Amino acid sequence: MRTFFGKFKEGLKKTTPTFYKAFGSVGDLFGGKKIDAASLDELEEALYTADFGVETSEEILSEIKDAYRKSNDLRGQQAARIGAQVLKRVLEGAAGRVDPTEHQPTVIALIGVNGSGKTTTTAKLGKLFADDGHRPLVAACDTFRAAANEQLKTWCDRLGLDLVASQHGADSAAVAYDAYQAAQKRGAQVLLLDTAGRLHNKSNLMQELQKIRRVLQKHNPEAPHHAWLVVDGSLGSNSIDQARVFHREFGLTGIVVTKLDGTSRGGAVVGIYRELGLPIYFVGMGERPEDLQPFSVENYANAIFGVED
Repeated sequence: MRTFFGKFKEGLKKTTPTFYKAFGSVGDLFGGKKIDAASLDELEEALYTADFGVETSEEILSEIKDAYRKSNDLRGQQAARIGAQVLKRVLEGAAGRVDPTEHQPTVIALIGVNGSGKTTTTAKLGKLFADDGHRPLVAACDTFRAAANEQLKTWCDRLGLDLVASQHGADSAAVAYDAYQAAQKRGAQVLLLDTAGRLHNKSNLMQELQKIRRVLQKHNPEAPHHAWLVVDGSLGSNSIDQARVFHREFGLTGIVVTKLDGTSRGGAVVGIYRELGLPIYFVGMGERPEDLQPFSVENYANAIFGVED
């Protein structure tokens, strides 16, 4: 089985090669190449291409350029380590952690736009909690999209997860209400709500989210205990706009970033955290259930720059 770092490294392989050109050949992992003015220019381009944002890109470049001025023998591996350290500093405190035993049940609402990978992420999260010895229950609160129930049921059957669902077009808040009751009766520790994918600028769909919250709070005034926005990592800086609106309208408590394996814009994670200060709980780096991993600042920064401690 691959290590956590190995999963991050494999998952971010489309982002990482943008730095190889600046630091050295893929074969030697930034190893022997001597840094020069041209490679610094290539690095700058790579940082912006990866959507790290102006602030973070300038911080990384500034520290590497400072080291370059102090030593005209600065090597690619040294520069890569500097970049990784800056990224770790920027993301300090960014890794979110959840305690499924904190509430009975702990309610986690997964929200976001269509196509973000929200439904599959909901099922994969259920599998992660189950593998950790917790009993999850999944609720199909996306009653708007015709195939959503079937998609979630297929995943739950495949992963051996309990599911509460209703027919297409049913009241999603009623599903959430019934699911909470079922979680209590079955002794589930985690209740995962797959809500309808919505455009962040559609007020009627935002009102539906608020209704789900009000209904849950009839059971527990603190529910949902977590509201995680599932964002498509390939959207790059555009995902920040989504996060900003959802946070204002619903009050997010965290982020799950999907599809990082399919993009060269893996730096968007940094922009979301710097913009909103929301913790990043999980990142998706592949289709398999095990490709959804708890976010690790250390693994992320090292994998981005190809650094192996």
